[in-house]
Amino acid sequence: MRLIIGLILGALITIGAAYIHDSMVASSMSGPDQSGERMVNWNVVDNSFDRLAGDVRGEWDRLVGRGSESSTKTRGT
Repeated sequence: MRLIIGLILGALITIGAAYIHDSMVASSMSGPDQSGERMVNWNVVDNSFDRLAGDVRGEWDRLVGRGSESSTKTRGT
């Protein structure tokens, strides 16, 4: 149980540190010398997460039988 909590906490700290770093870099990039680079493209992360959430939601609906009529016909019912 400690391992799972440690893994989750480590992932949250890593994501939080990347977000904080990117926030600082973005605020310091307003000058003429924009040498700082972001670690993460947050728009890509957002799009990927939305796609993942949609896929998981679709699979869950399929498993519990809340899918569309076309998916129930293809299962052979």
